Amino acid sequence: MVRLSDLHDEEAAHLLARAEAMAPVAAAPWVHPKPLAESTVAIVSTAGLHRRSDPPFQAGAVDYRILPGDVDFADVMLSHISTNFDRSAFQQDPNISFPADRLREMADAGEIGGVSDWHYSFMGAQPNHEALRDTGEEVGRLLAAGGVDVALLIPV
Repeated sequence: MVRLSDLHDEEAAHLLARAEAMAPVAAAPWVHPKPLAESTVAIVSTAGLHRRSDPPFQAGAVDYRILPGDVDFADVMLSHISTNFDRSAFQQDPNISFPADRLREMADAGEIGGVSDWHYSFMGAQPNHEALRDTGEEVGRLLAAGGVDVALLIPV
């Protein structure tokens, strides 16, 4: 993650202004979850991940892509387009943005109850959170319908 102090002054000012313009997210009631050892976990990433056969994300996209739990990393593309996003870590190890192997290891070790059959990816760098309301709620319903207890959010 690049720091504002590492960016050109104009780009840093632009990003800071966008962050300050974002509305705060209201607190929600506390939830008492199941123990992780009994929980099914899904990944929700904002890396703009998709399969080669899926259309890539466009700038400002508010839709999402579904990734099967057993997807081959060779079939996963990253279409996050920010010039400030370093893709080299993902190219070396896709688990950086989509830690499916780590979740499977945790399930095998009994640290989590299981891994979801489906995971979800959005395009990151969204300045307007309200625009994601419908698709976010839709993914929430899909996660619940799939028996997911924990969504591991991987922000990019």
